[in-house]
Formats: sequence, structure tokens, C-alpha cells
Amino acid sequence: MKIVVLGDGLLGSEIIKQTGWDYISRKKDGFDITEPEKYKYFFQEILEGVIVVTKYDVVVNCIANTDTYSEDSKTISNVNYQGPIELVKYLDSNNIKLVQISSDYVYSQSSPCASERFLFLLRGLTFHPYIKYKILLDEFLSRYFPNTLICRCSFKPNPFPYDQAWDDLIGNFDYVDVIAGLIIKLINKDAEGIYNVGTEVKSIYDLAKRTKPEVQPIPSPSYAPKDVTMNLTKMENFLK
Repeated sequence: MKIVVLGDGLLGSEIIKQTGWDYISRKKDGFDITEPEKYKYFFQEILEGVIVVTKYDVVVNCIANTDTYSEDSKTISNVNYQGPIELVKYLDSNNIKLVQISSDYVYSQSSPCASERFLFLLRGLTFHPYIKYKILLDEFLSRYFPNTLICRCSFKPNPFPYDQAWDDLIGNFDYVDVIAGLIIKLINKDAEGIYNVGTEVKSIYDLAKRTKPEVQPIPSPSYAPKDVTMNLTKMENFLK
């Protein structure tokens, strides 16, 4: 498969580092996910105005507005929802598969150890725009483009860069190199649908201590979810 990564942030850079796959970014190439009229210049070879070949079989979208608690609904919607919807429509029409990076924060109001089959009921619940648009995009992709691979995950820089870490927020997050490795395995095995991606349950403080023993535990702010644990059975069985 010919694979390209969109974005060169923390996760995108790690995937590129581990695989050597091509990548496209705003900084390097001027790519803007909110400009669908320009997609063809990045994903297809054009000669004298005619598309002659599609460059890639798989596009891994690591582009996102990651301001988790921002109330700027319009900006987050454009980058995290409308942009990916236009992207998947374009890719599907050209027989290119999308890999979309989602978030474990979609489970912030679910029961512990939620499976991919958890039914989201947005009515009556209050979500930050980041979470709301992640949920809406996942539901859209899984319903209308079931061959898309959606990876729900969370990751931290390695080594942990901060002096303090939340000790009351638990999940299946891990360091970015570990999560990137799992996503790469799913891509290489041609996984489709939604997958919870992570490792054993831990707090951010537990994770931080592995690379920064002197880190100090602190409680998370009131607005942060306390439990974003996921059921990993689907991923573990698929990767056996």
C-alpha cells in the first residue's frame, strides 16, 4: 500500500518516524483540510490539467484542532468535522481509504470500559465542541463510509514533559510511540471500522512516573473527565 500521513504534529511525526511514510502538512506543503477544492493537487498526479494517477491507497488524517476545552465551536467544527467529511468524500470517490484519528474523550460521559458499540445520546448532555464533533464525525464515518479505520485513542509525549500530572483521570492512554505503533499495526493489517486503541488502564500520573520519577501528583480540574477507559478486546483480538 502507498500511504500518506496528513499532519506532522505529535502523533503524525511519530508515525512518520516509525514507518518512513510520505507526509503532507500545512507547514511543509501548505495543505489545508478545509480547502477541498485543492485536494487533487496533493493526492493525484495532474498532467496538462488531466488527472493521470492517484498517488496513494491510504490517507492517515492526523490533522485536528486539539484545544480540548475550547468553546470556539466554529473553528473546531471546520477542522475536526466539516474538513474530514469533505476529505472522506473526495478520497472515497477516488478509491482511497481514510484512517481517521479520533479520541478517547468521546467516552467522557459513558460507562467505564466502554466498547466501540457504545451508543452516544447527545440529547440532554453537555459536551465541549471538541468532544461533540469527534462523536458526530465518528458516527458519520462509520455509517456512510464503513471501510474507514477510526482509531479512538489518547497519547502523551515521551518522556513526560511536565512537573505535575493528574492522578484522578484514568484511561488507556500511553506514550505516543506506543499508540503510534498500535495504529500502524492496524493500518498494515487493513483494519476497518472503529477501534479503541490503547494499553492497560492507568492514571496520567502513573504513566508520567515511568519516564519522570520526580513528577508530582495533582487532581485534575473539575471540567476534565475522570474516566475515559475503553474496552480493548476488539483491537487485541484483531492484532493477535
